Amino acid sequence: MQPRTAENPLDKITTLTFDLFGTVLDLTGSLVPPISRFLADKGSAMDGGEFWGQWRARQRLEQYQDTIMMLGHSGYLEVAKRAFLFTLRSNDVDFTYDEVDDFMTVWQRLVPFTDAVQGLNELKGHYRLVALSNGEPWLLKHLAENQIKFEFDDIISVNEAGFFKPHPSVYRTATRILQVEPGEIMMVAAHSFDIMGARACGFRGAFVNRYKLPYEESPFQPDLTVNDFVELASELEAGRGQ
Repeated sequence: MQPRTAENPLDKITTLTFDLFGTVLDLTGSLVPPISRFLADKGSAMDGGEFWGQWRARQRLEQYQDTIMMLGHSGYLEVAKRAFLFTLRSNDVDFTYDEVDDFMTVWQRLVPFTDAVQGLNELKGHYRLVALSNGEPWLLKHLAENQIKFEFDDIISVNEAGFFKPHPSVYRTATRILQVEPGEIMMVAAHSFDIMGARACGFRGAFVNRYKLPYEESPFQPDLTVNDFVELASELEAGRGQ
């Protein structure tokens, strides 16, 4: 970590915005077991982890298509459902729409990473902590209160902007709602595209590289790269002590 000086832009940070899905919430750990049960019940020998990898990739594509086509923001659960249907069909898994609707309730039972909860609690009181997520407002409120069990200072859904991350409108809408300059906000995410989008809009960025993946080939690099939230809290605390 570079030393903090009066000229260091990290000294200006007052607010941390957090991605939830995959950064705070453990999607793989939460979703692979029920996926495996669903596939087994349908007589499919496909591995649940392999299915999840395909589903997640298709979900990202659905989100990008939703944003690019500009036909109206569909919402996180709708595009996740479209991606689930596509993945089922791609692997010749039989289903009924009622079965799919029942299965999609698993998104309400996501569990957080242990380090995320610990880190959030360590950061509480030192920064304004805000969830900035692709999810619908009601879903984010439920997950924060009942699954993460952490009181964020604010929860902002991309529905406020009408686009999925990393569309610039998401980050600019967040600055408007929070009433702060972009340079006062640090985006915290485990997905490099989210950091890249935020940095392009003037945010600072912390890349929680819990998946050990390379960062984007982009001029918009993170200010901090850490392994988990405990390390993030430690790095920021060390900076405050400079």
